[in-house]
Amino acid sequence: MSLLGFAWDASSSYARGAALAPAVVRGLLFSEASSPYSIDGVDLADAFGDRHFPDLPEDAAEARAIIAATVAAALKAGRRPLSIGGDHSVTYPILSALKAAHGPVNVLHVDAHPDLYEELGGDRWSHACPFARALDDGCIANLVQVGIRSATPEQRARSAAAGGAMLGADECDRVPWERLQGAVYVSIDLDGLDPAFAPGVSHPEPGGLSTRELLTLIARVPGEIVGADIVELNPERDIGMLTAGVAVRLVKELAARML
Repeated sequence: MSLLGFAWDASSSYARGAALAPAVVRGLLFSEASSPYSIDGVDLADAFGDRHFPDLPEDAAEARAIIAATVAAALKAGRRPLSIGGDHSVTYPILSALKAAHGPVNVLHVDAHPDLYEELGGDRWSHACPFARALDDGCIANLVQVGIRSATPEQRARSAAAGGAMLGADECDRVPWERLQGAVYVSIDLDGLDPAFAPGVSHPEPGGLSTRELLTLIARVPGEIVGADIVELNPERDIGMLTAGVAVRLVKELAARML
């Protein structure tokens, strides 16, 4: 498995800081105080032997190209990519690389926002747009979004047109698991969690999932998780490293499923 880190937040709206997250999560994950086991006892001591946290240029198009190439190299080496962002714009180039290797994948997307804008502030590659771009390019077979509580009519229409499932944080029991068979990509925006569990995000939305609900969703994915990302941690807004600790737990549980 490849642990990848993409320190990019220049596609964020309103607030920056997510570019600091990969280094923070890596530091906690490999700290002597961090257990090498998942909750179910999977030994992850050697799971992250391949680690790549490339430097990204200021140019957004060049950064996306490097992200896609980094993921493609991991896939070519037979490793599954588990990526730490960065803002959510990093997910589109990741999915582009996965499409080249696997074809369209089924996506479980946990977020407060559907990220299906055609553009935001004139930017079609904004962190508010990655799933619109991924749908445009045929990267996604089935899109299942959970935790959504800040969606515009435009974004709801885009989901419906693509045959997607858009569920609120109170609808975890309605996830259409039959759409998440086969190759599955899991994308977790930490603002999908309630701010009580993950305060360290740039765009908090009250009324989100609990950490336990999110861990249960990961455990229930019926398909083969071929890649995943955890994005939008903003260490500058975190409280006592609480959100960073959640990100580390998610890395471990996703890794245990992906091994």
